[in-house]
Amino acid sequence: MSKDSFILHASHPPAGDQPEAIARLIAGLEGGKTHQMLKGVTGSGKTFTMANIIHRLERPTLILAHNKTLAAQLYSEMQRFFPENAVEYFVSYYDYYQPEVYIPGTDRFIRKDSAINEQLERLRLSTTKALIERRDVVVIASVSSIYGLGDPESYRALQVSLAPGLTIDREDLIQQLTQLQYTRCERTIERATFRVNGDVIDIFPADSNHLGIRIELFDNSIEQLLWVDPVSGSRVRPLDSYRVSPKTLYSTPREKIEEACALIRVEMERRVAELNAENRIAEAARLYERTEYDIEMMQQHGYCSGIENYSSYLNNRDPSLPPTTLMDYLPKDGLLFIDESHVMIPQISAMYNSDKSRKDNLIDYGFRLPSSRNNRPLRFDEFEKIKPQTIFVSATPGNYELEKSKGVTIDQIIRPTGLLDPEVEVRSSANNMDDLLQETFHRVKKGERVLITTLTKKSAESLDQFISSRGIKTRTLRDVRLCKKLSQITSMMVSPT
Repeated sequence: MSKDSFILHASHPPAGDQPEAIARLIAGLEGGKTHQMLKGVTGSGKTFTMANIIHRLERPTLILAHNKTLAAQLYSEMQRFFPENAVEYFVSYYDYYQPEVYIPGTDRFIRKDSAINEQLERLRLSTTKALIERRDVVVIASVSSIYGLGDPESYRALQVSLAPGLTIDREDLIQQLTQLQYTRCERTIERATFRVNGDVIDIFPADSNHLGIRIELFDNSIEQLLWVDPVSGSRVRPLDSYRVSPKTLYSTPREKIEEACALIRVEMERRVAELNAENRIAEAARLYERTEYDIEMMQQHGYCSGIENYSSYLNNRDPSLPPTTLMDYLPKDGLLFIDESHVMIPQISAMYNSDKSRKDNLIDYGFRLPSSRNNRPLRFDEFEKIKPQTIFVSATPGNYELEKSKGVTIDQIIRPTGLLDPEVEVRSSANNMDDLLQETFHRVKKGERVLITTLTKKSAESLDQFISSRGIKTRTLRDVRLCKKLSQITSMMVSPT
């Protein structure tokens, strides 16, 4: 299989409105259209339409989803469609995240607090690695994709290339792994660690799910390169080549860190002088102490808590330019799908202003340098400039999507199954309870069930008592997971006696 090929696995061909939608969208993309709108009802197979477009065009693809649940669903579906390709998942790696905040009114500073999900962190690293090394990539991402990341060129420069026959000094290799922030250990290795046993080096890559790399050296040359089980050490299969990637997306070469620290100190001294001139002694002292501590940590360990606030120096990037994001890892000929665009577009628009408001307070009161503003999400106008050819996907598109697509709206109404939406009948609220009971009795006689939704738990409980008093068996749905599946509407099931 070519590294550019997308092999679609599907048990059935496109049906309903899908064939026409696929053909028209592909024609638009090949014709150079920058924006198109796929408007499809629920159940019409929009995800399968996207998969067919990816399969036929064979271009790296980014699919944006507005929450982790929807992203996970798309990720699972795309994995089934493209099991032989790199289907990646890129969302926030925090299970819990409290950004650092200063509240002037109460003189309260809240430190950054977070709980990182190691599995999500691994998937993010796997995403950037795949985008750098191959083209048969489908990335499902949340709004996290518009937040600042490390520079892709610096990331690529730090990767350690391995292949049988490659000449490499053992001590140099150990030093390179240390620069990638890998930890040396003596026994069972974990993610982003390595173990040395003579001329055999075992590495558990930060982006790997369950396999490690074994390097067998002979006379400063790689004799064998293998996948191994990191726990048992047993060999799995040989490798032709592999690139070991950094532990974090903010990894930076040592020489760049030294340059960045010098520039950070210059900005700090200038800002401290400004605060002193304004007779803001406490803010000046605070900024000096915090920044010096961060510089010391970066010089000693190559990393510090909150290193993302120095991204403009570490990336050597012009502050007037947008931040480096996942969009910069996507090749220029990539393809962008924005799923549920009527929700996703407003979400992208809102990210910048909320982040800026928080940062301004931190800077004004000496908690961060002014350059920390460069660690931010993209503004919406910046997102518009760098996004590739785009297809909006929604059942209820907003005005923005319709205007941008300039009338290029492809409707997908007929479902592949041929099923139609049930008829919806709106009745008067007068005598609604009698009407409800009559319809319920009618269904009970047929041995059927009735699902009734209410606005609140209290009204559901009242309705439960009312119907059960008429001799009908009722149950109130209280399971949280089930309620979420029902759009978090309190629901009650009515079944035959």
